Amino acid sequence: MQRREFLTLSGMGLAGLMLPHARLIAAEQLLEPGDVGRKKVLAEAALAAAKRAGASYCDVRIGRYLNQAVITREAQVQNVTNSESSGIGIRVIVNGAWGFAATREQTPAAVLAAVNQAAAIARANATLQTKPVQLAPVKGVGEVSWKTPIRKNAMAVPVQDKVDLLLSLNAAALNAGANFINSTLFLVNEQKYFASSDGSFIDQDVHRIWLPFTATAIDKASGKFRTRAGLSSPMGMGYEFLDGDASGKIALPGGITAYRDSYDPVEDAIAAARHAREKLKAPSVKPGKYDLVLDPSNLFLTIHENVGHPLELDRVLGYEANYAGTSFATLDKRDAGYRWGSERVNFFADKTAPGSLGAVGYDDEGVKTKRWDLVKDGILVNYQATRDEVHLLGENESHGCSYADSWSSVQFQRMANVSLAPGKTPLSVADMIKDVENGIYIHGRGSYSIDQQRFNAQFGGQLYFQIKNGQIAGMVEDAAYQIRTPEFWNACSAICDERDFRFGGSFFDGKGQPGQVSAVSHGSSTTRFDGINIINTARSLG
Repeated sequence: MQRREFLTLSGMGLAGLMLPHARLIAAEQLLEPGDVGRKKVLAEAALAAAKRAGASYCDVRIGRYLNQAVITREAQVQNVTNSESSGIGIRVIVNGAWGFAATREQTPAAVLAAVNQAAAIARANATLQTKPVQLAPVKGVGEVSWKTPIRKNAMAVPVQDKVDLLLSLNAAALNAGANFINSTLFLVNEQKYFASSDGSFIDQDVHRIWLPFTATAIDKASGKFRTRAGLSSPMGMGYEFLDGDASGKIALPGGITAYRDSYDPVEDAIAAARHAREKLKAPSVKPGKYDLVLDPSNLFLTIHENVGHPLELDRVLGYEANYAGTSFATLDKRDAGYRWGSERVNFFADKTAPGSLGAVGYDDEGVKTKRWDLVKDGILVNYQATRDEVHLLGENESHGCSYADSWSSVQFQRMANVSLAPGKTPLSVADMIKDVENGIYIHGRGSYSIDQQRFNAQFGGQLYFQIKNGQIAGMVEDAAYQIRTPEFWNACSAICDERDFRFGGSFFDGKGQPGQVSAVSHGSSTTRFDGINIINTARSLG
């Protein structure tokens, strides 16, 4: 778990999953429908008021953000929260500068006051701004709608059914050898209405789901303990994700079951208890150079931290430095054809991928989402940019990656789903491992550390299997791999084909000041890296 995700989760409770201006509601209220017609009336009133206030551009976001969390430990339910946050955020350009204001009151009078406040802020900003905002053109789309293609609305599932599921997986883990287990179900539904002076009126209904757990096994004689977290990913899906359909599973070497678009949490909890027990007896890794075989459940975090974040244009330009600094991937590197990785390394950004956390029809600036290349055949070719940034890349079309985590937060550039393209030549995980003489096969996310330029980093995992002469030779412990971003990706020697392609993801990715969270997926197939330095994290320096 990432540090910022841990802080978010540990402080959750009655805070309603950190929603600004949230109120606790009954579970039944999560299903109350919104009135699109009323939203349009309020949006049109805001757009008209902005024009009277001298705005050359205005966008209006009317949002209803719903979250549910069911939190358990062993046989106890620790908390169940249902929260709602709703209101209107208004952004304007006056005299070439941005202004933003928001109100939770959804009335014509409150909308007018917010527009006037945003316009006043823009005028004040204009006195200090040296260059006017330059927006990439966007053609209005009229009245359109988009919904996450779910089969079963998780908000409609009775809370008792969710409690029963979590307690059943807890019991299964305890029966399989775990001493402790905690599990949580997080559900998010963003009902977002966007309108702009470009002529767009966009209604979107976005759903996300995540069921994380951690099983702990203890050696009572020594006091030593080991944990294993769930190996599934958060997804942009409905409750159907938890149906445990066999077609969504992949059998992997080492007896691991991976999950693509269908998750069996009870099955995974049983495996987690067994793995935690095995980790208690596993030998500590011998540090040195190894060939790494990284499962997507581990590699996604490396992609997130050392590809996704350093290719955010605001971070590249130094506009954003929160949460681990800026970026080494400066514009001159793109212009010089910087070699990011080996010729088989292709990274792409995609806000349209079904099932991904970041999938939407339109971003929070009303831009239709798309897919584009970031690294092509190992060469850096592009970044992630919004309407007011993309001209700095010499482009005239936004990438569609603007997002705000609330109606009360101003939208800004957020990471798209950044993924490593699968290999083009047929290659299974088993066949990849057959060619490794001395390696480590890593699953799951672990602790990590990154520098202020996203150039140097260190990543751990959940499970480590030593590979000897093409065979899994048992589990090891206390490993972490150290990388320099370009050296690491240039060491990529093989990528499994699309049959193994899976998403990992971050449900609470932090950025900005004041901080905002977003959800983003990262896809890959199992990937091999040659000659990577492994350290022993248990070794004492004293």
